[in-house]
Amino acid sequence: MKNQPKKEHPTEKPGLHPRNRHRQRYNFAELISTFPALRPFVRLNEYQDESIDFSNPAAVIMLNKALLKHYYDIDRYDLPSGYLCPPVPGRADYMHHIADLLGSCNSGTVPVGPKVKCLDVGVGANCIYPIIGNKEYGWSFVGSDSESAAILSAHKIVEDNFHLKETLELRLQPHAKDIFRGIIQKDEYFDLTICNPPFHASLQEAQSGSLRKLSNLKNKRITKPTLNFGGVNTELWCEGGEEKFVQKMISESKQFSSSVFWFSTLISKSSNLKSVYTALKQAKAIEVKTIPMAHGNKISRIVAWTFLTPEQQRSWINARWVGLVSTTSAGASPV
Repeated sequence: MKNQPKKEHPTEKPGLHPRNRHRQRYNFAELISTFPALRPFVRLNEYQDESIDFSNPAAVIMLNKALLKHYYDIDRYDLPSGYLCPPVPGRADYMHHIADLLGSCNSGTVPVGPKVKCLDVGVGANCIYPIIGNKEYGWSFVGSDSESAAILSAHKIVEDNFHLKETLELRLQPHAKDIFRGIIQKDEYFDLTICNPPFHASLQEAQSGSLRKLSNLKNKRITKPTLNFGGVNTELWCEGGEEKFVQKMISESKQFSSSVFWFSTLISKSSNLKSVYTALKQAKAIEVKTIPMAHGNKISRIVAWTFLTPEQQRSWINARWVGLVSTTSAGASPV
């Protein structure tokens, strides 16, 4: 293929949160210096820019390992074959936006440190949200998952990265159809819950989505599904897809209304928002927030809800957040 003229790029990627470490274009020289194993996967693209082949699962995994080592102090990061290797910049955006939500309740100051406790529903084999949330804000995490193989992989990441041991607890969900039941214990309190729910409603739908994504990356029709970011069945699809999963989450969250300040979840499909808002109304959520997110051409949003009244919110903050001062307040400059 004939080389295209070198393309002028904006200095920052559009849409990412102001504190996201990945707003700039990837500096491959720095990443390779930190993680030399990335070097064989970096090549010049058609515009003569350094890049990787994002349709190649091995290249994507190596890029993520380099990012996690360079920015988040993760020395060893190995995932079982087929498990989701999530794109780091988008996952970081969730953590920064949800931190701003906490800050908005706290006079613009994000509460930091291990006393802030977060439940990651479906932590997966990759532990990505606890890794980022702990590095950026010092929060402690409980990660739950219904897949024993995912929990074992997550345990290995914790064991291989000593600084995670005191800030991340992993719990196997004993009943695959439950979300909070069996995980949130009696007299246990979480300042927030996060979740990246299964997107698709069937394996066939998941494979079709992968084919569309790869076809766009390759600029040609791809007929064999290959998951460049990986993903086993339970990570990618469940019966009823994202819509039914989140409806179940909302229904179950009502039973833990006084145990959690903010519940939250990603909503990838805007068409699901109507049913999500209906479910929140039926559950009698006191307050609902929708936080838009954008990463390149990908548009999504976080939906967060609480059952605490304004008075109960003030009591929660006074009991749990007083003195947890952040050097970076909500909406502040990049780190």
